[in-house]
Amino acid sequence: MRNGDERFGIPQEMLRQDATPPQIALPQTNSVGQQAGTISFIAPTEFVFLPSKGKYYPQGHALHNKDSIEIKQMTAREEDILTNRSYIKKGVAIDKLLEALIVDKSIQLDDLLIGDKNALLLAVRISAYGLEYPVQIQCPSCETKCEHEFNLFDVLMQSKKDEVEETLEVLPEGVALTERGTFAFELPSTKWVVEVKALNGHDEKRVARMVEARKKLNQGSDASIIDQLKVSIVSISGVTDRAIIEKAISMMPAKDSRYIRTMYPKIIPDVKFAQSFSCSECGETNEMEVPLTAEFFWPKR
Repeated sequence: MRNGDERFGIPQEMLRQDATPPQIALPQTNSVGQQAGTISFIAPTEFVFLPSKGKYYPQGHALHNKDSIEIKQMTAREEDILTNRSYIKKGVAIDKLLEALIVDKSIQLDDLLIGDKNALLLAVRISAYGLEYPVQIQCPSCETKCEHEFNLFDVLMQSKKDEVEETLEVLPEGVALTERGTFAFELPSTKWVVEVKALNGHDEKRVARMVEARKKLNQGSDASIIDQLKVSIVSISGVTDRAIIEKAISMMPAKDSRYIRTMYPKIIPDVKFAQSFSCSECGETNEMEVPLTAEFFWPKR
């Protein structure tokens, strides 16, 4: 799961003491009250395809059964959000950016499913800085570090391909879509029937709080397998009591927990941030996830 600005290492030289929006001079008027000149400041908008197609939002939600969301194109005003020292310190700069760009203000960013939020990130990055994404990566085979340029057009086209094929209509064998918009399937070892949900921004923050609590206890800072299962599992064999579910998760065989983690990306709609990478040193070709580093929204060139 991708957790807000914690994914990005922010270059210190990009930080500003404040993020006061640039002042725009008002058109001057002549002696008879007519405007000497006018400039339109209306920012263009675009519609971003939602991987979820709105299927997993409750009735009454602004995105219920909607396959796209309207956003404004990023301007210098929004770039100031990205360099706001206070936002960066709190880890909310990216969220503040997306909130500013969503046209329908009744839509709360934390209510967005993670896959849909990732689609917004991709669309905003392409619109603002283009399709080329140069970044330093490490070869998974020989561990050599090298500069590589990912083409975000391929990520975008994969999303469009999923849209055309309507992959949400075909679930893996043994997986059932419930009336609540969750997914149920049987585990191979215990034979429990688990019900999992597509995670949203509230769930991201819940995991982040778990990570922060572990850091304070010197137990590491990475999200554990148990944390991810706690936020994604809604019920086990019809049981919804959280205390019982968490006890069951702690006793769950590794085979079952791995099965859940394997099934999750197959059934939950998301943007596929993965591309083929060929190492110039060892020649090995692998599919790897496009790393979301500081250069994603703070490009060096």
